[in-house]
Amino acid sequence: MRVCLSMTITQMVLHAESSEHIVGETCPDNSYSSGSKGSNSTVYFEGRDRYDWSEATQGFLLSAFYYGYVITHLPGGLLAEKFGGKWTLGLGLLVTSIATALTPWVVSMWGAVGLFIMRVIEGFGEGPVTPAFVLLLARWVPPSERSRFGAMIFGGAQIGNIVGPYLSGILLADGGDWANVFYVFGGLGMIWFVFWVLLCYSTPNSHPYISDEERNYLNNNVAASGLHKKLDPVPFKAMLRSGPLWVLIMAAIGHDWGYFTMITDLPKYFSDVLKFNIKETGLMSALPYVAMYICSFIFAGLCDFCIKKNWHSISTGRKIYTTVSSSVPAVFIILASYSGCDRLQAVGLFIASMAFMGGFYSSVKINAMDIAPNYAGTCSAFVNGIAAISGIITPYLIGLLTPDQTVEQWRIAFWAVFAVLVGTNVVYVIWGSGEQQWWDDVDKYGYPPGWKHGTFKKRQTDMEKKIVHPKHDHSPIAKD
Repeated sequence: MRVCLSMTITQMVLHAESSEHIVGETCPDNSYSSGSKGSNSTVYFEGRDRYDWSEATQGFLLSAFYYGYVITHLPGGLLAEKFGGKWTLGLGLLVTSIATALTPWVVSMWGAVGLFIMRVIEGFGEGPVTPAFVLLLARWVPPSERSRFGAMIFGGAQIGNIVGPYLSGILLADGGDWANVFYVFGGLGMIWFVFWVLLCYSTPNSHPYISDEERNYLNNNVAASGLHKKLDPVPFKAMLRSGPLWVLIMAAIGHDWGYFTMITDLPKYFSDVLKFNIKETGLMSALPYVAMYICSFIFAGLCDFCIKKNWHSISTGRKIYTTVSSSVPAVFIILASYSGCDRLQAVGLFIASMAFMGGFYSSVKINAMDIAPNYAGTCSAFVNGIAAISGIITPYLIGLLTPDQTVEQWRIAFWAVFAVLVGTNVVYVIWGSGEQQWWDDVDKYGYPPGWKHGTFKKRQTDMEKKIVHPKHDHSPIAKD
C-alpha cells in the first residue's frame, strides 16, 4: 500500500509530448518497437481522468505518505508498550487499508489535494507498524536469533516491494484502470486484518496455544522484562541524552534516504528516463527487491552464526552489516547513474545495490532491540520516525532536481544519495553500539556517576518495601 502510488502515478498524469525545452541527455523511447500494434506501448484507460501535475507536484504527492508516517511513530511505540503490539499494529494497518481503497473516489472528487490527504492518512496508519513489530520481536525472540527473525519478518516489506510494482504493472497494462491498484491492495489489507486478529498475540504468556516448554524457554531467554513485570514510565530524559541512540538515528536516516529514493522514485526512473513501458517498469522495479529479500536472509544467517560462534560481538556485527547495507549500495547507485541509457547495465547495478541493502535487517533495523529491549517500541519509534523524514524530503527533492527527467539531472540526485549514505555510515561505525543501555534496566545497571535528572521510578511506599525481600532486590531505590 505504501509503494503502489509510485507505479500508479505514472499513469495518473498527463505526459508532455514535446521535449523542445529539455536540455541534456534523454534516452530514446523504444516502446513502440517489435510486436503487434500496441503490444508494448502504454495505453491509458479512457474512463479515468488524468492530471496535469508537474514533477515537483508528483514528488510532493509521493512524499505525502511520510508526513503521517513520521507523526504516529512515537505515539505508536507508546501505545504498543501500553496495550501490546497486536492491536496497535493491526488497527493501524486497517486504517491504511480502508484509506487505500477509498483513494480513487477521493481523487475523483478533490484531485491532488484529495490524494495528498489520503496518503497522509495512510501514513498515519502505518506509522505505528515498525515500533509495534520491534516490540513484538523483543517480546518473542531471543537475542541470538534476532537477525534471522528480523530479516524474515521485516523482509515482508520486500515481498510488498516485489509484488506491489509487478502486480501494479499487470493491472495497469493495456489501458488498465489505475483505480484497480488501490482497490486490490486496500482489499488485501482488510482481509489480512481478519487473520491477524485471530492468530497474533502480544506476548508468549498471553498466547493460548503454544506449549509450556516453548513459553518457559522464551521467558528464560528473552531479555525484555516487560514479559515478567509492568514496565516503569519511559525514561525520556535519559533516552534523549543517549549517544548510541542518536548515532542509530543518524544511521537510519542515511539508510532511509537511499531506500526511500529507490522504492519511491525508481519506477519513475525506469519509466520516464529509461523508457520502459508500464508492464516492464513493474517487472524491473520488482527485481531489485527480489535480490534484497534473498540477501537479507543470507546476511542475517551469517550474522547470527558469527555471534553464536563468538567470532564477533553484537556491536561489531551491527557495524559490519550497516556498512554492507549503506556504503556498498551507494557505490552501485553511482555506477548505475553513469550507465546512461544502457538499460541492462542500469537495471543490473540497481539490483546489486538493493541486494546489499538486505544487510539493513541485520543491523540498523533491529539495533533498537539490542540497546533497549524493554523500551524497544519507543526507541524504534524514535529511530524510524525521525529517519522517515527522509521519505518526506527525497521525493520532493528529486522532483526539483529532475524537472526534465534527463540522465544528468538524475545523476546529481544519486550523488546526493551517495553522500548521505556514506556519511551516516561512518558516524555509526565510530560511535554505534549493540549493548543494552543502562537506562533500559536501572535495576540491573544502576544510575551512571553524576546523574542529576531524577530517578526513573516512583519511590516505593513502606508497604511495598516490606513485600520486596532485600536479598532479591539490589536496585538503587531499594537501597534508599
